[in-house]
Amino acid sequence: MPNIKNETLPLNLEPRTAVVTGASAGLGREFASQLAARGYDLILTARRADRLQALADELAGRWGRTVQVLPADLADAQDLTRLEDTLQQAGPLDLLINNAGFGLLGNFWKLEQDAQTEMIHVHVTASTRLAHAVLPGMLARRHGGLVQVASLAAFIPGRHSVLYNATKAFLVAFSQSLQAELKGSGVQVQALCPGFTRTEFHDTPQLLAQFHRGNYPGWLWLKASDVVADSLRAVERGSGVLVPGLGYRLVAHVLHTALLGGLIRKVITG
Repeated sequence: MPNIKNETLPLNLEPRTAVVTGASAGLGREFASQLAARGYDLILTARRADRLQALADELAGRWGRTVQVLPADLADAQDLTRLEDTLQQAGPLDLLINNAGFGLLGNFWKLEQDAQTEMIHVHVTASTRLAHAVLPGMLARRHGGLVQVASLAAFIPGRHSVLYNATKAFLVAFSQSLQAELKGSGVQVQALCPGFTRTEFHDTPQLLAQFHRGNYPGWLWLKASDVVADSLRAVERGSGVLVPGLGYRLVAHVLHTALLGGLIRKVITG
């Protein structure tokens, strides 16, 4: 059972340098914006170079920060290796936001295997390899933090989103295990598990064909700015697994209650 309470271990992140993956849109863009406003220099990566550069120009102009752009497809082995090498040589890094990700809807055995393999590469392989690349420097300085952007779906068996839920569950388990291993090191790890959030996440052609926002009441949808603000506040004081929003925190607690959680899972999985 995940501990979804924030820990109280201090994490004094002085404004230095943060890395954000999937920074061209959604939560990644919001992380970049809020970190620049807090005084961080940034290393931003995503597939869409034009959007990355536009964001970098905007943040550098508004906040006077140094913003480095590294276009990369994290499902591509060569791009990932190049990004790892760059981060290992980048000098002191204080915060890594492993945000890059995407969704797929459909039965596991019907979805294209290549797309599902790409999801594993982006959610699992890239997140672990980038964490491995930055941790030695953080540990040497006894200072730093990792945020793995998971999902509330990590706690729910996922009909029609089997690998999405499974890879997000991996990120939660990975974060908890890594946090336990790093206890007392000065480096903190957070698994961020938001519910529905107003971003471009659901606007891909594959999801638009099957997912309709109008089927879900407005009060279920979180603001990206609130999710990121909650995450950064929790990082500063040290955190394990963070579920933003009171309503979603209650859902997460119920899901890990033996009786009610079992009933909800039965309804969800049919």
